[in-house]
Amino acid sequence: MKHFIAGGLAVVLMAGSLITSAPPASAGCRYGGPFLSKCDGPVQPDGTWQRCVAFTHWTGSGASANLVPERRCDLMGPEQHPWGLDFADPPTHIDE
Repeated sequence: MKHFIAGGLAVVLMAGSLITSAPPASAGCRYGGPFLSKCDGPVQPDGTWQRCVAFTHWTGSGASANLVPERRCDLMGPEQHPWGLDFADPPTHIDE
């Protein structure tokens, strides 16, 4: 029984050390303005990254209207042409 506990503890410690020694994701976000958020994922080896933008829009529902959040993601980087100038601003990677 003691061997199982010691083995389990060793596995937990090894997993914890792998997580804490992982490199940072190097992603950043901007909040406010015309968008709720604009976040970039890590830069890939080919120089591209994923940018996700969250925004709201009004939708009608009978006699009422609701403000609905929406999220769109697109590829950014060299030779990429995302779906709008506001989406592509800034044209460079957002770092924290």
